[in-house]
Amino acid sequence: MSHRDLASPFDELKPVTRSPLEFQGFVPEERLKDYYLKGYYQPQTIAQFLQESLSKYADQPAAIGLTHQSQGEGSGSQEQKWTYKQLAAQAELAAQRLQSLGARKGDRVLLQLPNCLEFLSYMVGSFQLGLVPVFCLPKHRERELEHFARQVDPAIHIFAQGAENCDYWSLYRAYSQRMLAANLRPPLALDITEPGQGLEPQAGLPGCPDAEETADKCAKPWESVALFQLSGGTTGRSKMIPRTHMDYLYSVRESAHICQLSPQTKMLVVLPAAHNFTMSSPGILGVLYSGGTLIMAGDPSPQTAFGLIQRHGATMASLVPALARAWALLAERGGLSFPSLELVQVGGAKFSPSAARHLVEVLGVKLQQVFGMAEGLVNYTRLDDPLEIVLTTQGRPISPDDEILILDDQDKILPAGQAGHLLTRGPYTIGAYYREEKANRESFTDQGFYRTGDLVVAHPSGHLEVVGRAKDQINRAGEKISVDEIEDFALQLPAVQDAVAVGLPDPDVGERICLVLLAGDLKAFGPSPLDYVRRAYRQAGFATYKLPERVELLSQFPLTKVGKISRKELRERIGKIISSPQ
Repeated sequence: MSHRDLASPFDELKPVTRSPLEFQGFVPEERLKDYYLKGYYQPQTIAQFLQESLSKYADQPAAIGLTHQSQGEGSGSQEQKWTYKQLAAQAELAAQRLQSLGARKGDRVLLQLPNCLEFLSYMVGSFQLGLVPVFCLPKHRERELEHFARQVDPAIHIFAQGAENCDYWSLYRAYSQRMLAANLRPPLALDITEPGQGLEPQAGLPGCPDAEETADKCAKPWESVALFQLSGGTTGRSKMIPRTHMDYLYSVRESAHICQLSPQTKMLVVLPAAHNFTMSSPGILGVLYSGGTLIMAGDPSPQTAFGLIQRHGATMASLVPALARAWALLAERGGLSFPSLELVQVGGAKFSPSAARHLVEVLGVKLQQVFGMAEGLVNYTRLDDPLEIVLTTQGRPISPDDEILILDDQDKILPAGQAGHLLTRGPYTIGAYYREEKANRESFTDQGFYRTGDLVVAHPSGHLEVVGRAKDQINRAGEKISVDEIEDFALQLPAVQDAVAVGLPDPDVGERICLVLLAGDLKAFGPSPLDYVRRAYRQAGFATYKLPERVELLSQFPLTKVGKISRKELRERIGKIISSPQ
């Protein structure tokens, strides 16, 4: 049965005018002028930035990957190769389809597509129309999607039904029902697997932004919000990270130069395309800026990646530590070699020196460690850094005007070489989250420094070494998960008197979610507390990566001297309890 056969109140939804973005200043005027004088900011929108590459490299290969668009039931995805000219034509078709649904300049769109070629066409098409993409991950579920929709009032939710074995229509209908019940207007749905409406490429795109137009109350469109990235957050669900054209493009351009991208670059896109690391460090935008080729991996498995590297001659790839270790182990066991592969970036979580050395030795590649955040600051080890620096640090900042503070618990500056809390501000670090007053008070100082939540040591060379996290987050394979969100839901479960989520060290994904419950009635959990809890979270619409991976039931929690739950002691106690995985 098709989703169209289901009775639904959404059939009557029509395009409507969406609320404007609540504009907020991002950089104080004095620093803004300084950044302009130093050439960090260019009078260019992302649409113009992309159009330059689409024209300059028209006949060169832009992307190789699978497609989902306009497929009938039972047909499989087909690998295709698009030139820059073909990408431009497909982006124009995507833009026309978005326009046909009523999308207008300044509207937000939830872009939730897997690593397929259509991700690129709808991303480029959205920018060309002056839309503001919200880069959702394919694994976000209705709970997160509803939160995003409530925050930014998007016009359209773009997805590919069945991608990654997910029923996105069900997710859309679930959160839309709740929004309608709350008298809120949900976005329209655009399922790219459905046939288009007979649109043919036309010359030009009505509504395409240019340098003379204004946007979001900005006199200069490149100072306006270009896109929203998403933060894992420490106080609940993902926070909306507003990135401007000028700050995002500065980061992309400099990243491409640091990583020495060129038209000969062939980047394997293994991590989710929407992730900030994959998008801009230097990522998809950096490769398009440089005239290189993107190789979109339909799934993240090493087997798929290795096949693509051999088939298409990939020269670089960006990985999280878990994938990097898996690549090294599989290549070593199989005696595999990849002559085309020159550079492997590893980021998203700390990469241990021993694992880093193993990767370099087995794959025979140059390693680049990347430590950054969607809020701004990005650090790279440089390609000419000594090997020991590359193996033991997470890089140094992009910009000479990335200001770094390392503070103690009382916000006092620490002597050089001591580990402390990392704070930063600079030409591409945000000054505030979108519509998050409480988080903004906690995350930003009066001087505009962002509290990253990371504990670092600064080396004399300027390279940073990450030694831990200060915020209450669990970093699972580069995804930052708020313990508050996990705990708040656990407290709604029957028989749960208190709940604490902690991250347990794991060699594969960095940290796994352990949910520790203070329970009144153990029988309420049935024979398997883990199965009971995971089922409840799944039914509530949590993304798979947020499901607890271990559940422990305790009769009391360890407390600090002031009566607060001691997460440090709890982790130590759970570590002693665990002798084998559940």
